[in-house]
Amino acid sequence: MTQSLVLIAGLLADEVPRDTGPDFGKASPFGLVIVVILLIGTFLLVWSMNRHLKKLPESFDRDHPEPDQAVDDGTVDLPGSAATDDGTPRREPGS
Repeated sequence: MTQSLVLIAGLLADEVPRDTGPDFGKASPFGLVIVVILLIGTFLLVWSMNRHLKKLPESFDRDHPEPDQAVDDGTVDLPGSAATDDGTPRREPGS
């Protein structure tokens, strides 16, 4: 098995590259231009993002939240809390 792999690798390595076509070497300068443009665009995007991030505050937390904003609107009571704030037991929906 390994002898056949070595033989195949040797045959593939002996093959001479075919760089004699009419379009050989023309893609290289065009590819370089595209890569340079992409690098410049990436640099400008990162630079702009860093400028915008510097304008943001350190934290979005308020120093003194309003009483009605102390708890998020989306929070729900845990299932273990069976009583309301005034001490009456909670009722299940539909009962």
